[in-house]
Amino acid sequence: MQIHGSCISRDGSGVLLLGPSGCGKSDLALRLLECGFVLVADDRVELDGIIASAPAALAGLLEVRGLGILRLPFIASTKLALVADLSARAERLPIPELHPSLGLPMVQIEAAAASAAARVARALDCALGLTKQVAGSFRT
Repeated sequence: MQIHGSCISRDGSGVLLLGPSGCGKSDLALRLLECGFVLVADDRVELDGIIASAPAALAGLLEVRGLGILRLPFIASTKLALVADLSARAERLPIPELHPSLGLPMVQIEAAAASAAARVARALDCALGLTKQVAGSFRT
């Protein structure tokens, strides 16, 4: 199945960035690359269960507004651990939520926030059990 989104990975754990066109998926992916993540896919993501990859024609390509389309280092696929929905305003203390079709933890991230990349990184740590949460998206 192919969906509109972007995907990045850190240490073999992927994050699927979802949201409408122009919401900042590619820009957030670019910022995450500067935080130790690696590109998996931009614009279109091929999903086989929770394994994400890029369609062959788009592998290694990232659109950077104001620059164009860049060819960057990428990995062929990753196992998803988290979905970041960029389409809604993030709640202050959200309740735990799962992506309806993937069954993975899902968080709301405001892509334009200065801390968006750090929030995605911390959310991935929580999803992987590397960081414990007192209240919020991963506290059950």
